[in-house]
Amino acid sequence: MKHLFFKTNETWTGTFLRWTLSIVFIPHGLQKTFGLFGGMGFTKTMDLFIHDLNLPFIAAFTVIMVEFLGSFLLLLGLGTRFWALSFIGLMTGIMLTAHVENGFFMNWFGTQKGEGCQFDILVIGIALALLFEGAGKLSMDGWIFNRRNNLTDQSKTEA
Repeated sequence: MKHLFFKTNETWTGTFLRWTLSIVFIPHGLQKTFGLFGGMGFTKTMDLFIHDLNLPFIAAFTVIMVEFLGSFLLLLGLGTRFWALSFIGLMTGIMLTAHVENGFFMNWFGTQKGEGCQFDILVIGIALALLFEGAGKLSMDGWIFNRRNNLTDQSKTEA
C-alpha cells in the first residue's frame, strides 16, 4: 500500500501539475482559514457552510482542510495521490451542487447567476493526472519512496 501511495514518476510533469494546483488553491485556503485575500476566516466560513449551505460540520471542515492543508502539502509533494483524490472529490461535489446549474463557462463578466463548471473540470483534470503520475521531482513522496526502497535494498544485501 505504501508503494502505491508514495511511488512517483520522477518527471517534471507531476511537479508542475502539483505546483499549479497548489498556487491556485493556497489563496482559497488562506481565505477560508485566516480571512486573507478578502476571505471570511475559519469561523465565518464554517458558519456559512453549515447554516447557509446546509453542509454537515464534517463536510464543511473537510472543504476548508482540503483547500488549506491539501494545497500546502501538494506544494511539498507530500501525500500527493491522497490530496489529488481529495481535490477530485471536492471539485466534483462543488460542481454538482453549485456550478452545473449555471452552465459550462465561468462568470467572467458577472452576467450569469453564478459560476459554471469550467474551473471545476480543469482542477479535476489536473488532479486526475496527479493521481496517475504522482508528485514528480522535488517531492517528499519521492524522497520517502526512494529512502524506503534504499533501506529495503540495503537490508537485502546485508542478509
